[in-house]
Amino acid sequence: MTGYLTAFVRELTFGADDPGEVIDRYHAPGFEQVNDGIVLDRAKLVAHARPARKNVVALELDVHDTLLAGDRVAARYTLHADMRTGVRLSNEIFLFGELAPDGRLQRVVSSSRTVAAG
Repeated sequence: MTGYLTAFVRELTFGADDPGEVIDRYHAPGFEQVNDGIVLDRAKLVAHARPARKNVVALELDVHDTLLAGDRVAARYTLHADMRTGVRLSNEIFLFGELAPDGRLQRVVSSSRTVAAG
């Protein structure tokens, strides 16, 4: 789970591959994420990645807890993003997911909260 979080976020934000290719590498067809009550499908995730690629200059990911049980995963981590404007955004994220048979994520429900930059 730690490998997924670290690799996916970095590739989506800073990678040379098309955001859709990155999403497909880590997520099964029909993937859906519900983040803070907002449903994000593949197209919405691709649209979200484009401004992140323009505005984020550095990322740090602190993985605090992970759990894998059968086809279920959970993680608690803090994402720190340094923005082109000089602002640092820090969010603690609680993620619960379901894996597809091929090991890619099929569904994610997550909740986040802003924390002091650190």
